[in-house]
Amino acid sequence: MNQTTLSPDLAPLRPNTIDAVSLDVSVVLGRARMPIHQLLKMGRGAVITLDASEKDEVEILANDHPVARGLVVVNGTSIGVEISDLMRRVGAG
Repeated sequence: MNQTTLSPDLAPLRPNTIDAVSLDVSVVLGRARMPIHQLLKMGRGAVITLDASEKDEVEILANDHPVARGLVVVNGTSIGVEISDLMRRVGAG
């Protein structure tokens, strides 16, 4: 059995390695399609109608890749997402 040992210089870094990874997380509430001229006419206060309702699941993206689906949860003045389903990676067995 092969056992890998870390040099003394790297050993303290190993437990915190994951802390150094940055990840952009986005939640897609819905989508809309419109002509560019309509978008250019919009100003402050304009409302874009989405193709979703308040009860629909939302898509959770990590670095622009779908990783999960969830439901929007409102708790007082806080808004969050409750994860309901994790996506399988392509090629994962």
